[in-house]
Amino acid sequence: MTAVPRIITSNQSLFAQYHDLQKGDIVCGRVRLRPNEEYLLLDLSRRGIIGIPSFVSQLCSRSKTMQARLYEWAMVPGTTAIYTIHDLLETINRYGREGFDEVVLKLERRNGGLGIFRYSSIEDVYSQSALGQIPYPYVVQPFVKDCRDVRIIALNDYWEAYERCNADNFRNNLHCGGTARPVELTAEQRELCTRVMRQNDFHYAHLDLMVTEDGRSFLGEINLRGGLRGARISADDYQRRTRAIEKSCCEKAAAERT
Repeated sequence: MTAVPRIITSNQSLFAQYHDLQKGDIVCGRVRLRPNEEYLLLDLSRRGIIGIPSFVSQLCSRSKTMQARLYEWAMVPGTTAIYTIHDLLETINRYGREGFDEVVLKLERRNGGLGIFRYSSIEDVYSQSALGQIPYPYVVQPFVKDCRDVRIIALNDYWEAYERCNADNFRNNLHCGGTARPVELTAEQRELCTRVMRQNDFHYAHLDLMVTEDGRSFLGEINLRGGLRGARISADDYQRRTRAIEKSCCEKAAAERT
């Protein structure tokens, strides 16, 4: 019989006991970090502390470039994380070979459509980046015309999906002027979302899919949290369900270690 694990349920408790935590202890709830403190999640994971949600899912939710690296297989072909000018030069060559014209750039740590930019070519990105106008790192991907934007909320057995549309702007986010309507996921789309969530231990998630004119679906991004405008689920029900998932995962993790 092993010792009963310590269960931490607040950031205040976490950092008050940070250096005393032992392997098997559990941190239940998202860890609130300042920019560039993500190494703390790595340290907790290395020490055998259990995160609920998982530390890797928390880290992934904070980084568009991390998602581009880990989920390249699920994203629009050509999606690339750019860390240096040398990465950008290699991407220019690749885009030239593959005939990509317009591109979309996504800034790290920007959400809600506020960090998304459209350029007429990857060369325009290079000009801005080389002049120091675009901070590294960021993500670039080919611009896909006339694609649909589908938001999925996945909470255990509760799934809902709605399409976000904006006839006046390629940013479909609702606070950028978009509207929403419910849609039904195909079996293939649900399987894609499930595979993406399982890869990095997302117990629940908001996922954005890009659906092309020919019916192919690609991951836009994944996050543990997101806005609920346009969704059928209420904020109270959403909070109740996410807390229930975390509580269930926490109880399971604790039982496995006693």
